[in-house]
Amino acid sequence: MATRGGPPRKGGRPAARAGSSAKGAKRAQPRPAKKSAPAASSPPPPAGPFRLGVIPGATPGKWVDVWKARMPRVELELVPVAVATQRRALARGEVDAAIVRLPIDRDGLSVIPLYEETTVVVCAADSHLTAADELTVEDLAGEILIVPGDDVLDLTVPGTEPPRFHPPETTEEAIATIAAGVGIVAVPMSLARLHHRKDVTFRPLAAAPTSPVALAWPADGTTELVETFVGIVRGRTANSSR
Repeated sequence: MATRGGPPRKGGRPAARAGSSAKGAKRAQPRPAKKSAPAASSPPPPAGPFRLGVIPGATPGKWVDVWKARMPRVELELVPVAVATQRRALARGEVDAAIVRLPIDRDGLSVIPLYEETTVVVCAADSHLTAADELTVEDLAGEILIVPGDDVLDLTVPGTEPPRFHPPETTEEAIATIAAGVGIVAVPMSLARLHHRKDVTFRPLAAAPTSPVALAWPADGTTELVETFVGIVRGRTANSSR
């Protein structure tokens, strides 16, 4: 006899009716959608500006460029400072940090050496001293050595003579005097380049002490902005740990 519901299936069981579920089967339930976590908001940058003191001749351009790329919302303000007042500018909070010329009173300061500058002799462009690519102390015997009021080397050159006039107050004025054909001046190379003129030139002075340059800031004023600039000077990337 035929089984009700249609022809028998293989094995003798009737086929399941259309729309019915197999015995014991459960209907699939839709899974609840996962809630996405709220995006973390980035903290605002520290309040600026960051004030960087800069001595004459210093060239912090490469560090300033990195700062602008890394801290676009915080202004970096360059503040000119004289070597004679660099320590006072830091102590009075006139700057957050400064590129300074050593030596400096380090009491209460954090100091990182940056580089050392070669000492050069600035002379008139037509001076006989230009015959050599490098000068020695012996080459300067008999020359009038001008020491300006803002001298940073405190260099003694045996065999040279002091001027018979009152020394100029600034290195720029001293170099102008040399351009007129009177005397020589010994300065760090950056100052010779800073006050460059067509009528003067310079030559390295062999065996002369160098002039070290450093980054300094008050030890108790190590702010987040100071730490950021220190990291830039030390070559850290934006993702580097301090």
